[in-house]
Parts: sequence; C-alpha cells; structure tokens
Amino acid sequence: MTPRTRRQATTQSVIGPRRHRPDYQIVLFMGILVLLGLVVLYAISPARVELINQGGHTLDQAHFMQKQLLYLGIGLSAFAFAATIRPEWWQKQTTKILYAGLGACLLLLILGLIPGNPLVINTGGATRWYNFGIGSFQPAELLKFGLLLFIAAFLGRRIQQDKVNSINDTLIPLGVLVGIASLFIIVFQKDMGTGITMFGMVMAMLVVAGLKARLFALCATVAAGLGVLLIITSPHRIERVLTFFNPSSADVESYHITQATIAMGSGGLFGKGLGESVSPFGYLPEAVNDSIFAVLGETFGFIGLIVILVLFYMLLRRLLLTVDRLGDPTMRLIVAGVFGLIATHVIVNVGAMTGVFPLTGVTLPFLSFGGTSLLFMMLGLGLVFHISRYTSHRLNDDVKEGADESSMRRRGIGRTRYASTRRHQRA
Repeated sequence: MTPRTRRQATTQSVIGPRRHRPDYQIVLFMGILVLLGLVVLYAISPARVELINQGGHTLDQAHFMQKQLLYLGIGLSAFAFAATIRPEWWQKQTTKILYAGLGACLLLLILGLIPGNPLVINTGGATRWYNFGIGSFQPAELLKFGLLLFIAAFLGRRIQQDKVNSINDTLIPLGVLVGIASLFIIVFQKDMGTGITMFGMVMAMLVVAGLKARLFALCATVAAGLGVLLIITSPHRIERVLTFFNPSSADVESYHITQATIAMGSGGLFGKGLGESVSPFGYLPEAVNDSIFAVLGETFGFIGLIVILVLFYMLLRRLLLTVDRLGDPTMRLIVAGVFGLIATHVIVNVGAMTGVFPLTGVTLPFLSFGGTSLLFMMLGLGLVFHISRYTSHRLNDDVKEGADESSMRRRGIGRTRYASTRRHQRA
C-alpha cells in the first residue's frame, strides 16, 4: 500500500464514506455575502472617512476598503487552508488551539493592566484586541474556534461511549470549560456579545450530540441564569437592558437603536440606492461594523434585507444538510458548531438592529467591516467545506419513528451512538 493510499484509507476510516466533490453551494452563498459587503462598504467609506478626518485624522478615502480587502485576503487564505487540510490533522490540534486561545486571552489581560500599552487597544474600559499597527486581533475569536474543535472531539468521544447524557462525565466538565472561557470573554474582556455567540455555538452542538430534552433545558436554564447574573453585576449592561425596555430615555444606547430604526425605515421598500445613504454621515454609530444591517436596509430597502436574510438561510441550510449526511460524530459536531456560531451572530445582530433584542456588539457575518471575526468565520466554513467531501447521499436514518422522543433531535441528527459506515451509500 502506497503512502497516499494509506492516508486515504485512514481518512475514510475516520470519516466514513469515500471522498467526493465538496458542497460548492457553501462557497457560493459565502461569496455573494462577502461581495455584497464589499460593495456597500465601498459606497459608505467616503462618509466614514470624512467623519473621522473631522476629528483631526488624515485617513485616505480608500482606508476602509483597503483594510477590508486585506482582511478578506487573510480570510480567503484561511478558507483555502482549511479546505485542503485532512480532518485528522485538526483532531490532533484541538488541545493546542484551545490552549492558544486561552493563552492569548490571558496575555491580553496581563498586557491590558499596563497603562498606555501600545500593544493592546482599550475601548470603553475594555481590552479586547491586540494592536498590530496595520490591523488588530481579537483573541476571543481564536478561543471560540478552539472551543469548537475541542468540544466536538470531546462530545464525539462521549457519543461513542454512550455517555453524552452523563452529568458527571459530560456536562460538568463541559460546564467548567465553558465557564473558564466565559470568565475571559465576558468578565475580563467585558464582551457579552461574543459570549452569547459562544453559548449559541455550544448549544447547537449539544442538540446535535443528542442531549436529552430535560438536560438541555437544564443547561439552557443555567446559561440564562449566568447571563442574568452577569447583567445585574455590570452597570453598563443594566443600562442597555433598561434602554431596551424604555427606548425613549435620552442615552447613547437609545440613540443608537433609534438611528438604526430610522435608517431602515427611510429605505422603504426598495431602498435609496448605493451611495445615497445618509446614516453613515455621523448619525448611525458603528455604521461599518455592528450597524451594517441598518445601512443595508437604508440602501436596499425591505426587499433587499429579505434577500440578504434568504442568503443566510440558504447558507445555514447547506450546513444542516451536511450535518444530516455525515456519519462521524466529531465531524457532525464541528459542522453543527459552525452553524450555531453563524446563526447566533445573524440572529443577535439583526435582532439588535430591529429592536427585538438589547443592543450588543456582534458583527453580521461576511458583511460587517472587521478582520478577526471574518478570519475565523471563513476558517470554520473552509473546514466545513472540506468535511462536506465525506457526506453520504442518504440522510442518517437510524432514528426511527417511535424512538426516544426525550432527546433533542432533528431529522436524525441527534443520535447518541456512532453510526457505522455500513449504513451509508458510497458517495
């Protein structure tokens, strides 16, 4: 047996069905969203640069576009890397990546204690980014990606051992790990939005792992209780919640929500068109970042926003279909984690801009200006793209009518036992 044949045999034994063409629709929907984000950013960049230059800066008119193209180049490189690396390599690196994320967050915390340290960026009393001059890096995103890989491997082993519903062997160790990550992200970095997306990712993985409904409800209750505790112990979070329930109060959060509503409402049914937006000219805070959905509404109108949400739906649907057709539990959990991460980002961002949820600093995937979030979103999708090479043409069919209905399951994606490769057709 040649080395290449041996590698292929090893990969097939890990994944299941024979390798085939990946799901190019994942690339299609991701590409459309990225291009749409670039077009809108190009249209509003002059307004943002003019506003910043009024404060004494001398930024070039193409500042935001140049940076976003740099971030996009890095993100596409990450996607291409993940799309070509064999799954077993990631399985060997899970612990290292998790430790790297924890170490990066710890180092950021230490460096942030040094007043005026140029290596970190302090905003609003929070230290969340490393400063590299030409760009910044948010270690919380690395930590989330490390959690994604580690929890997928951890739950994958528990599925094979039929211990996924064990409180001592599964839920307590998982809770400790997520608690440590929450300490760094939500408490030390004061980033509730990133913490929410992390919990969304973990919850999606627990659903796919086949956690029983009562245990899932317990986990959700504990997470909600922890969220309430973190809110009531933080004055600025209390202020945001109070603003959500009383938007007429004259404060910054109310102004942000009001301007987002005005921007989307002024777009009408079909929008004002590219280059005609008014909100980026100092009216709407964070117009190129967290508030990009409101700018999209002003530019493309209600119909345009519906089209954008449909694009996200189609992308997320491809991820669910990939989960349904995978036999290896670890790989299914990785895809489920990426699904949960993207879905939570979209739901929280859109909900905040439309007044459904309190305002949080969460980006809209592939559309918002920024580097670290785009990098790890593309890295995750690249990994999913590669994993889609090992799907079966048939849906997982080992959850039959009348099976245990107490488990959290969706069309057979929540099994608690490892699926034999004999169940799958050759792809």
